[in-house]
Amino acid sequence: MNSIVCAILLFLCVPAAVQAQPAAPETPAVRRVTELVKLINSADAAAVKRFIEETYGGELAQMPMRAHLNFIAQVRDRTRGVEVQGIQDGSATEATALLRAKLTDDWMRLRVSVEANAPHRITDIDMSPSKSPSGERAVKKLTDVERARELKLYVQKLAGADVFSGAVLLAKDGKVLFEKAYGEASKDFHVANRTDTKFNLGSMNKMFTAVAIAQLAERGKLSFEDPLAKFLPEFPTKEAAQKIKLKHLLTHTSGLGSYFNQKFMDSSRARFRTVDDMMKLAEGETLAFEPGTKWAYSNTGILVLGAVIERVTGQSYFDYVRDNIYKPAGMTNTDAYELDLVTPNLAVGYQKEFNDDGTSRFRNNIFQHVIRGGPAGGGYSTVGDLLKFDTALRANKLVGAEYVRQLLSAKPELNSPGYGYGFNVDRRTASLATAAASQGSAPTSICSSTAATPPSSCPTTEAAPCPSATRCRS
Repeated sequence: MNSIVCAILLFLCVPAAVQAQPAAPETPAVRRVTELVKLINSADAAAVKRFIEETYGGELAQMPMRAHLNFIAQVRDRTRGVEVQGIQDGSATEATALLRAKLTDDWMRLRVSVEANAPHRITDIDMSPSKSPSGERAVKKLTDVERARELKLYVQKLAGADVFSGAVLLAKDGKVLFEKAYGEASKDFHVANRTDTKFNLGSMNKMFTAVAIAQLAERGKLSFEDPLAKFLPEFPTKEAAQKIKLKHLLTHTSGLGSYFNQKFMDSSRARFRTVDDMMKLAEGETLAFEPGTKWAYSNTGILVLGAVIERVTGQSYFDYVRDNIYKPAGMTNTDAYELDLVTPNLAVGYQKEFNDDGTSRFRNNIFQHVIRGGPAGGGYSTVGDLLKFDTALRANKLVGAEYVRQLLSAKPELNSPGYGYGFNVDRRTASLATAAASQGSAPTSICSSTAATPPSSCPTTEAAPCPSATRCRS
């Protein structure tokens, strides 16, 4: 449950009058989402199990019961219960409940899809963060001291409820306003986290891979428009390599999937230490759609960019990013460390599991994790190093202003309206792109999470992994 977060909170929200939500018609989907909320707030594991057995259909019904039970228990644990604030988009087959967490007052949406015919079994569940409804809050601009205090109080709630363990750093214009560590880096030996503890980055390594590609484009070694066939003419097939362009790989619009497949699950992790080793897992992949026509998160796509970097530079991927990103940015505690070698001050990741009687326990991810991270994720860093990366990127030290803009700009023309090149794009990353292009300064935030959900006010560069059967949204 260790996490690493570098966050900027821009505003203090002060309660005001909540706008009344019109009552939603009682449709099968509205009824199911209402029932699901009641179960989230319930501690009755037997009732939850009966509901899942009786009402889940389609692909959801094929997933392990334990995954469903853990998802509902984890939502309850992380929120301490939710309150329904309204029903949005209620139709016969789909309804979205606007929820508020009791622990932190965070807003979220719970969308449920059901079969058109009775008994209207649930076929899809999606839970995602949400903005507060219009008119719910008055906004007051914060001073730097108030920002630090609000973040400290917020994270204390999470840490006190044992749903956050990690390090937090708040900075503005490169100046640290707040920095603190919570929880344990090793629960077995009760070793406390420190602000310089190295945490797993999950998919945040995709940012580094994208910046590396942008560097090579800036130096004239390749172009975002280049077909993959120019570098890997046979992958995944000759025909597909001609269709896929580097810009498709950078935006998750290539049609490729994930090399974390059954072959990976059935293999010793020790076999996969180099990009070539990882590429063997992707052999035989086919395109799920024509490149550029859809958006679908793709670990294989970013891995392939790592192979392109190696072909173009003649260096290993790991040497290239170390020499051209980490060192120029001053990131001395960041790398894709091999987990069977000794690395000082490296945190272990944990996931909380729930038993049928309502009790919980922690399971570490040592045997679930890659033995070495790569282009698509799995490396390690510290909150201090992430701040250095942020500072270097904004100062155009890694790539020039035009390439920073391209990295951090959405690509709707590629069916990627919320994602740039290796970065999720929201209002704040868009302001970062504008500031970089104009040599200005803009607040930004970089977050990551290995298991626990980061504060919802902290926008993530990569979506946190779904805890169970729900579908992730970036």
